[in-house]
Amino acid sequence: MHSNYVLKRLLQIIPTFLAVMLVVFLLVRLLPGDPASAILGDRATADIVERTNRQLGLDQPLPTQFALFVWNLLQGNLGDSISLKVPVLRLIGERLPVTLFLTVYAAALGLLLAVPLAVLAAVRRNTWVDALIRGVFQVGLSLPVFYVALQLLTLLGARLGWFPIGGYGSGTLGHLYHLFLPALTLGLNLAAVLVRTLRSSVIEVITAEYVEFARAKGLRPRLIMTRHVLRNALIPTVTLLGLNIGALIGGAVITETVFAIPGVGRLMVDAIFGRDYPVIQGLTLTFAVIVSLVFLLTDLIHARLDPRTELS
Repeated sequence: MHSNYVLKRLLQIIPTFLAVMLVVFLLVRLLPGDPASAILGDRATADIVERTNRQLGLDQPLPTQFALFVWNLLQGNLGDSISLKVPVLRLIGERLPVTLFLTVYAAALGLLLAVPLAVLAAVRRNTWVDALIRGVFQVGLSLPVFYVALQLLTLLGARLGWFPIGGYGSGTLGHLYHLFLPALTLGLNLAAVLVRTLRSSVIEVITAEYVEFARAKGLRPRLIMTRHVLRNALIPTVTLLGLNIGALIGGAVITETVFAIPGVGRLMVDAIFGRDYPVIQGLTLTFAVIVSLVFLLTDLIHARLDPRTELS
């Protein structure tokens, strides 16, 4: 893989990050209310609110606030949380590993469900097996994430008691056990997206001439499926998976709230309700960096599977 290709993809992240930085700065200030009112409550007088906003630097013009935000960011300072009174970087450092673990866990479950079922549906296309797999995942795709989360929480957690209904656990096994239901919630939604694309890709590749030639050479069906069919069919699926990582992180905001998981998704919800500008800005920029790096990794994997991509 050429270093110029990697450098080109890295440079493309910079304008995206700058645009996100400007947009998030403006959007958080369009939220109804202000941090001072959220901190002091409805009974605070106008003088106290004004004094608090002045202490927070929110009385200055927006260009001045933005320049100060950029200057602090260049120094690696995201400010302090208005409500929690701790550095934003510290909050993100404590909460981000939880969300990353949940996201990777959900992606792994989604792939474990999608790949074998999509291949089975493609091999048995136009049969009742194919119709059943597509029908079940079509229904799953139409259900909101929070509804699936509540149903799994109620059935497998509260009624049957197979899994805990909240928390993060301790140790790797504890994390896997406590996060199974939220990861399954996100994984089911991801699998529903991937199955249709992967099924279509497998059907298209199965009928390709080089696969027919491999059969004519007498190669074993399993070898043909893994070396020729899946390798080429996974190319569009990898791209789709990368695009849906952002959706997984967005779904984690809801899922972490439902399952009381101490991740950055739940922190984002609390920060929005509390008008905590530094936390909202820091988390949004963190999400932008993560998604950009995932897109870069997706491009590299895509180029590995299809070297022609480097030339485009």
